[in-house]
Amino acid sequence: MDNGDLEGGGGDLAFHGKGGRKYSPVGAHDRAVLEMSSMDPGSSSDSKSCVRKNNAGTLGSLDSDGREGSNPENGGANGPYQEHKLELFGFDSLVSILGLKSMTGEQAPALSSPRDGEDVSITSGQPKPSAVKMGTMMGVFVPCLQSILGIIYYIRFSWIVGMGGIGDALLLVSLCGLCTFLTGISLSAIATNGAMKGGGPYYLIGRALGPEVGVSIGLCFFLGNAVAGALYVLGAVETFLKALPSAGIFTETTTKVNGTVSEPIQSISTHDLQIYGIVVTIILCFIVFGGVKMINRVAPAFLIPVLFSIFCIFIGIFLAKKDDPAPGVTGLSLESFKDNWSSDYKNTNSAGIPDAEGNVHWNFHALVGLFFPAVTGIMAGSNRSASLKDTQRSIPIGTLAATLTTTGLYLVSVLLFGAVATRDKLLTDRLLTATIAWPFPAIIHIGIILSTLGAALQSLTGAPRLLAAISNDDILPVLNYFKVAEGSEPYMATLFTAFICMGCVIIGNLDLITPTVTMFFLLCYSGVNLSCFLLDLLDAPSWRPRWKFHHWSFSLLGASLCIVIMFLISWSFTVVSLALASLIYYYVSIKGKAGDWGDGFKSAYFQLALRSLRSLGANQVHPKNWYPIPLIFCRPWGKLPENVPCHPKLADFANCMKKKGRGMSIFINILDGDYHERAEDAKAACKQLDTYINYKNCEGVAEIVVAPNMSEGFRGVVQTMGLGNLKPNIVVMRYPEIWRRENLKEIPGRFVGIINDCIVANKAVVIVKGLDEWPNEYQRQYGTIDLYWIVRDGGLMLLLSQLLLTKESFESCKIQVFCIAEEGTDAEGLKADVKKFLYDLRMQAEVFVIAIKSWDVQPENGSQPDESKEAFTAAQQRVADYLAEIKETAKKEGTPLMADGKPVIVNEQQVEKFLYTTLKLNSTILRYSRMAAVVLVSLPPPPVSHPAYCYMECMDLLVDNLPRLLMVRGYRRDVVTLFT
Repeated sequence: MDNGDLEGGGGDLAFHGKGGRKYSPVGAHDRAVLEMSSMDPGSSSDSKSCVRKNNAGTLGSLDSDGREGSNPENGGANGPYQEHKLELFGFDSLVSILGLKSMTGEQAPALSSPRDGEDVSITSGQPKPSAVKMGTMMGVFVPCLQSILGIIYYIRFSWIVGMGGIGDALLLVSLCGLCTFLTGISLSAIATNGAMKGGGPYYLIGRALGPEVGVSIGLCFFLGNAVAGALYVLGAVETFLKALPSAGIFTETTTKVNGTVSEPIQSISTHDLQIYGIVVTIILCFIVFGGVKMINRVAPAFLIPVLFSIFCIFIGIFLAKKDDPAPGVTGLSLESFKDNWSSDYKNTNSAGIPDAEGNVHWNFHALVGLFFPAVTGIMAGSNRSASLKDTQRSIPIGTLAATLTTTGLYLVSVLLFGAVATRDKLLTDRLLTATIAWPFPAIIHIGIILSTLGAALQSLTGAPRLLAAISNDDILPVLNYFKVAEGSEPYMATLFTAFICMGCVIIGNLDLITPTVTMFFLLCYSGVNLSCFLLDLLDAPSWRPRWKFHHWSFSLLGASLCIVIMFLISWSFTVVSLALASLIYYYVSIKGKAGDWGDGFKSAYFQLALRSLRSLGANQVHPKNWYPIPLIFCRPWGKLPENVPCHPKLADFANCMKKKGRGMSIFINILDGDYHERAEDAKAACKQLDTYINYKNCEGVAEIVVAPNMSEGFRGVVQTMGLGNLKPNIVVMRYPEIWRRENLKEIPGRFVGIINDCIVANKAVVIVKGLDEWPNEYQRQYGTIDLYWIVRDGGLMLLLSQLLLTKESFESCKIQVFCIAEEGTDAEGLKADVKKFLYDLRMQAEVFVIAIKSWDVQPENGSQPDESKEAFTAAQQRVADYLAEIKETAKKEGTPLMADGKPVIVNEQQVEKFLYTTLKLNSTILRYSRMAAVVLVSLPPPPVSHPAYCYMECMDLLVDNLPRLLMVRGYRRDVVTLFT
């Protein structure tokens, strides 16, 4: 039967299978349901209460969609029975993860910003489920329109047309409008790539470029919005006092315009600006404290008169005639249009009046700085993203609609202003819009006041929500005071924003701060564009924005325009704003809590790593490009305290194997047991080991493997660890000095097995003896680094000695190379060859050739120190006892000779020869290198088919009385080269 047969339709609960047999849906009282429910001990008691006790075979009434109706006995549509169904089919965990608890009648918890894989609880209060949400018009379009349309359009736009001409003014509006339009496209793409929480551009930039970049740009944008609110308030107060001079409280001073006109103009008192500005700020704060409902009611009251005033300006332009309503007004004239087409940049005084001796020089760059604040405000809608019903629909439509509307208004206004008045009128009448407005100029004064107050309201509304969003992400503990529950109003952040705004109002003169505010807006816009550029270029599987009209080239062009405009406005303020953002970034990186938001940089690192790994290929790396990638075996012998993940000095030694810290180490630990049972233990151990690596400032990763035993676990690790040419090439572990003292009989077999596994897997081996005495970075060593070079190892021993010299601990040491040769070898020739080889390798070392008699000669009386004789005799006796024991066991059991769980062949003469060889080598090292800082010696391979115990006795004899020793065995390739 197909799925359609199962689903059914309408109110019919039964369905028919093949052969006309009739089936009924599973009921809560059915035996199968009761039996399966009883399997879950945590829900057995609940399931009994969930079963509906009636004799009917139906489930209750269903609505037209086939869903269960609200039956009182059933607990409603989302009652216990439906919860029981979800548990029955194993959907409970899925429902919890996706936040779909409403399906089961439970309140879904609000998800917070992820940090290190954890859900962070930001408040103890419960979120308000009935928060007022806004649509596209009131939530995005109106706030953007109010923020964009400001005082510059009324009092400076006609002056810009007169100074730059119609041509340059069109270019200026197009350049700034293109910048904001491209930013709007980038904003639309990011905002539609999933659910968006509060914070607007900060949320988008932080999730795309990382918490450090997001917080630094977000705080700068918050500061820009707060100071911009003060600018708008001062603009409204100044216009009000100019329209009603009698409203001034303090005595006004008078100055002369341009120094040549005898008629004085009145100057507004700074104290009046401060008093009225503080009062207006407090009133706006009370409106913001009223919440979204209050703002929605007040915003149209500010916007509608503004739009009406603009309409009156256009009516006045079309009704204007020559010298009517004022001299210099020509009406719409083609002659005026031609005269005003070209630019006429000149010097002006501080009031903007042309003056040949003025100290202000204007050019296109200066006009960009003057006009660009008139196009800012496109983020006003996204700043209140937490208060929107549907961010993925409202932000793109509302932001782009407001951007296109205002840009079109500016372009049309350029043409009309250029054709309605002479250039002199455009440059001398700062309130030309009021002069030509129909029916009287007071409408423009009202429009200016309300437009600036509306922009200030949007700034005081968006800035606190931005600060609260930054605080809620719990990156900077210093901002914890501004946290709010989801759906609550950010009262503390609003108070803080109001204090900043009032502080700037008290200053009164913000000419020096205004360019910095513009820089903060441009910095935010460039961050949005760079975020979209990075996400679009990487094109990760999670990058699926609903807004399809975007491309990485548009975002890159938008970011470039933002940077260019910043430097066009003022390179000095650009440097100041970038320096401030850098300081915040540095502070966040040091004091902030680590957060992983899946930002674009992590995706870029991932793709770069994949591309680099593919470019390395699977072939062997050339010796010139060979890097040691040590596999650090942390607890091979299992004799460390449980709370110590690794020997404290292993990370210090791993750092000594890297040149200037470059390279990667893999710290591995193996847990005995079943993987299903010890999976959680492995996670906890991995986290503990990773903490140790970070504490030791070692570049490396932690890996924990669960295996039935240590040997099998290591064999799997050495085969599979790593990718391509990034597989570990050196196995590092400490020598098991405690095995005889602790009577650990399993250690010899494990030790030999690890070495044999490394030989088969073609891995180099470095065994550290005297790890407890290994120096850290602050313990300077003196003396020599002695190399006992016995077998060819591809130059690994020589390379390790050179890497040790790059560390501060060993930089004062000198290298000595001891070549071990049999008696009768041409010592001088060998020494010359080795010196030439080291010279070609750019290595400075003193070379010695030591000739030793044949290995099978027994020690003569007096040729060995007493302690060496005793050690040799004791080792011989222990080996003889061990061999006798395994022979006796094999004889009793009637089996072949067995050791370490496998058959072995014992050649006692060869074992004794091996013992004597290691004794001779140990005596030689003690004779020449007793005072060496560290000794490196070639590691002899374990003899084939010999007991591991015999090899362990030989190694004990080799390392006896040597405080700090590295046993090195290379692998079948060169790690150094003679050629460039």
